[in-house]
Amino acid sequence: MFFDLNIKGSSFENNIILAREASKYGWSHINFSYNQNDYSDALNFKNELINELASDIDIDYTLEIKSNNINEIRNIVNKFRNNSSCISVIGGDLKVNRATLENIKIDVLSRPYLRRYDAGINHVLAKEAVKNNVAIELCFKDVLRTYLSHRSKVISNFNDIFTLYRKYDFPLILSSRAESVFDIKTPYDFIAFFKQAGLSDEEIEKSFESSANIIKFNNNRDKLIFKGVRRVDDGS
Repeated sequence: MFFDLNIKGSSFENNIILAREASKYGWSHINFSYNQNDYSDALNFKNELINELASDIDIDYTLEIKSNNINEIRNIVNKFRNNSSCISVIGGDLKVNRATLENIKIDVLSRPYLRRYDAGINHVLAKEAVKNNVAIELCFKDVLRTYLSHRSKVISNFNDIFTLYRKYDFPLILSSRAESVFDIKTPYDFIAFFKQAGLSDEEIEKSFESSANIIKFNNNRDKLIFKGVRRVDDGS
């Protein structure tokens, strides 16, 4: 199945258009991402959006936190953790990258390379990602919307992350971060790009599995007693 956990949410009508375009192109599941200021309002329309799509495609929501204040990030995560299928923090700032990867309640560090000349993570942070099961997200739009030396630097940062990924095996997810129908590509175009960027077919498939596992894990979060132990209904 093809999962994209980061399509930028906007108006109800535009989300319908984006979801139907993604479905037409062959995506199985998408998450609309909203920042901490708009997330609660977006959730109010979730069931209406699902009904409107009539099972064309599975949809859910990602809380995408944008802040350079570590305490604010921690407070937002604690506030929304129990009703979020995915919590992502936009990276770039080294202290944000580190705090995110050290927090077991967060699902995704998105774009650790953002506005940087390096990848934004190193072997120490890669180990934290493994320890706390926090995925690193690479966004196709960061290449699609850039040119010349900037695009070359983004791809170089991707490759540095691929090197760490192969050594430490932290969760890696790939997303589009599409904002319009012009940003949405077929899964096969998406795969073709990341193959050219340096990933194998198996690694790309594993990234989709990692995205699916985030949704599955959080759908069962209320049954978890502690990490690795889940409450099972006895049927009585």
